[in-house]
Amino acid sequence: MSHNGVQTESQRTALVVVAHHRTDSLTAHIGRRTVAQLEAAGYRIDFLDLHAEGFDPRMNIEDQPDWGNREKPYSDEAQAHMQRVLAADIVVAVFPVYWMSVPAVLKGWIDRVWNYGFAYGRSKPRLAGKRMLWLGLGGIAGDDAALPAMQEALDGQLNAGIAYYCGFSHSMVGLLPDAEERPQRLDAAGNLNIGDAISGIERDDHYVEFDRKAAGFVEEFLAADRVPA
Repeated sequence: MSHNGVQTESQRTALVVVAHHRTDSLTAHIGRRTVAQLEAAGYRIDFLDLHAEGFDPRMNIEDQPDWGNREKPYSDEAQAHMQRVLAADIVVAVFPVYWMSVPAVLKGWIDRVWNYGFAYGRSKPRLAGKRMLWLGLGGIAGDDAALPAMQEALDGQLNAGIAYYCGFSHSMVGLLPDAEERPQRLDAAGNLNIGDAISGIERDDHYVEFDRKAAGFVEEFLAADRVPA
């Protein structure tokens, strides 16, 4: 957990959750840039690298919801993560898009931590008023015909199916296509066509633009947060 900068009474906390198994991945890179951007905006950071912290995404008996007891004490691990969510004003998840969804480690974190009695199942949600940004990195090309369907799937799952259901006041999906060095597109017959890898100045320019788009989503999200209710 990282708490950088001078904390003041009015300083907000951002929980930044990275879901990737490699620290040298583009996902981890965007996670680090997002942390820096949020710190520059005045946020106190709680950085959660799910793989580095050894989070087990598998549901277990201790964390299985008890529909007859919303006050059920869940496992120590789940309870510790619940406190981190409660302490945050905003939550930012950075992840690679797998099958038009989130990776298993992030889905398992939600399954085990955003549990009945904590994140939902109350007339007044404990997470009410919090805001959520989902930054998803996709290997899909930006001009692929399937991109709108991917955006729609993520919006439905993450904004409506999770954040809205848990009482978040605002949730936004920032989908970042063109994450791969070799462009990937499906043709009309469903065949995957992989192009040549970009290199040199073209590659540098590509990822400068990728970083710019990611930062743009963060700024858009923060701008919405600054609008008076």
